[in-house]
Amino acid sequence: MARTAESVSAVVKAYDVRGLVGEQLDAGFVRDVGASFARLMRGGGATRVVIGHDMRASSPELAEAFAAGVTAQGVDVVHIGLASTDQLYFASGILEAPGAMFTASHNPARYNGIKLCRAGAKPVGQETGLATVAAELVAGVPDFDGAPGTVTERDVLADYAAFVRSLVDLSAMRPLRVAVDAGNGMGGHTVPAVFGALPIDLVPLYFELDGTFPNHEANPLDPANLVDLQKLVRDSGADLGLAFDGDADRCFVVDERGEPVTPSAVTALVASRELAKEPGSTIIHNLITSRAVPELVTELGGKPVRTRVGHSFIKQQMAETGAVFGGEHSAHYYFRDFWGADSGMLAALHVLAALAGQDRPLSELMREYDRYAASGEINSTVDDAAERTAAVLEAFGDRAEAVDRLDGVTVDLADGAWFNLRASNTEPLLRLNVEARTAEQVDALVREILAIVRA
Repeated sequence: MARTAESVSAVVKAYDVRGLVGEQLDAGFVRDVGASFARLMRGGGATRVVIGHDMRASSPELAEAFAAGVTAQGVDVVHIGLASTDQLYFASGILEAPGAMFTASHNPARYNGIKLCRAGAKPVGQETGLATVAAELVAGVPDFDGAPGTVTERDVLADYAAFVRSLVDLSAMRPLRVAVDAGNGMGGHTVPAVFGALPIDLVPLYFELDGTFPNHEANPLDPANLVDLQKLVRDSGADLGLAFDGDADRCFVVDERGEPVTPSAVTALVASRELAKEPGSTIIHNLITSRAVPELVTELGGKPVRTRVGHSFIKQQMAETGAVFGGEHSAHYYFRDFWGADSGMLAALHVLAALAGQDRPLSELMREYDRYAASGEINSTVDDAAERTAAVLEAFGDRAEAVDRLDGVTVDLADGAWFNLRASNTEPLLRLNVEARTAEQVDALVREILAIVRA
């Protein structure tokens, strides 16, 4: 596989490594990624790297190639085998070792990738190592003239399950019937281990690990991929439903009626629980999250901190502020006590504990956390994102009460309505999010803005 700066940058992205298997990623490429990463980590004093992988057909071979690159640099490997991404973060945390997770998350079967972290699940991005790795992939990774490292295997699933349960007070749980759609992803591996010790009547859907995703894409952010779970909840009389993405680091919730619960409402619920444990603590939310989140945090005496979209920004703010919890509109949930990393499973346990600690159905419980109507993220393919954004700003110039540019442009309008337009970093897309007090207001704003964006 020829290496040019252009071909490498297409795969070594801002926060991870991801590409088409056989075309952009093969064993030789991944072996060199492992070798370069090991050199980088060895320079920081690391003596071992922990590796996990998802259920994709290509994952075991690529993980083995990466391990070969690591050991060739004199660094040991601890291989935990099949794992969710947050299970890999757990291993990185308890072993205090850098980690590599082989997954392409919710992407189609022909893709794979590597999520890298430093010891204690600290993120690795362009500025913290990926740029160095990319440069060495082009120039060639220098050989190591010392003794090679060793590979050991370690099963951490039971320890992971016990640890995440220990972070949530589950002592007052009443029995619940819980429908779970694993989407043929790693939720089928972790959910039985975590839920098995709880008073849960589990109704499983698509728990068979299958990286071809025969039933639907493992991306619950797309409403089409929630349809089967919604039907299962209604048909089985479940108290709620949970849907995990491919590597099970994100969790989506539907209530007992089969209606989706917004990630913002889940963020607000978990924030309220964490603030009850630690009054006055800091809660992180990205700027696409509902305004209900900072409102509720403030009402409860906490300190809301707003960030750009993206896990690197959230994790950085988590570390800098000592925040106890952070949430994103995309259903990534971050916990200080989980090394500041994200865990869909932990968020799910908080929802279960909140529901099972009282007698109301989930739809009633969540009403206090779901104060506004929202559009969700709407993508538009555009040739000139800056020009289209400027046209929207001009159209709303006399109605905008405030405009900020933390991430794209966020425009505050009267009566609590707002919208955000931001360009994708990797595709010719403009992403629109709108929130207002009523669905009618949201629909009207969406129509008006998209007429300009797509003109």
